[in-house]
Amino acid sequence: MKQVRNKQTDWAAYMKNMASQARHPALKRFYQADWPAADTPLEDIEFMALDVETTGLDARTHAVVSLGLIPLTLARIRSDQAWHQVVRPRGDLVPESVTFHHITHSDILQAPRFDEILEIFLGKLAGKIAVVHYHPIERAFLDRAVRQCLGEGLQFPLLDTMQIEAKLHPRRKPAWLLRLFGKQPLSIRLADSRSRYNLPAYTAHHALTDALATAELLQAQVATHFSPEQPVGSLWL
Repeated sequence: MKQVRNKQTDWAAYMKNMASQARHPALKRFYQADWPAADTPLEDIEFMALDVETTGLDARTHAVVSLGLIPLTLARIRSDQAWHQVVRPRGDLVPESVTFHHITHSDILQAPRFDEILEIFLGKLAGKIAVVHYHPIERAFLDRAVRQCLGEGLQFPLLDTMQIEAKLHPRRKPAWLLRLFGKQPLSIRLADSRSRYNLPAYTAHHALTDALATAELLQAQVATHFSPEQPVGSLWL
């Protein structure tokens, strides 16, 4: 039931269409949620900052190992509603992933499988516009994980703070002569992007901390570069 979606998608219409096609009740409820229209101002949007930590970078061979969610608007971050869940992946953790996100075998020993927390995750995300930093990770890993559980994929609207930074700094790679003299490309990684807005440094690669860092970055980006009245459809992917 996979559908091709382009960047100009009317997400509200897409979700309505998927609600009529979804077979699993949890997915049907997710798609039936009240999704905002493309012309909804950013200031009226209920966002959900999302971060997924994984055992590697290839969704075909690696797996989700933790999830972090924090609801927010442009005005506030609702830290009291934050949600973090370690997930027990199928297969062993590799030493590289343990070093990266510090989730060990003992941490996942009693953790639930993805299918055990999927309905909770969908319920929290339903109707919210996700905010991530580098959306190919969240898109690929969550779609594959849901397909493995339910036999159906998962797509939803999101804003990518890395993509926003990339568009704000299209000439971030210096010309060859400047590179010759040691000029470095401007980084749009999460920590480096935050530093341009004088946001504090956080320890990276913890799903909840990275979700918080992404939430704060979006607020700073909008406050600095956009109008709160700008339609969400101009930024979503």
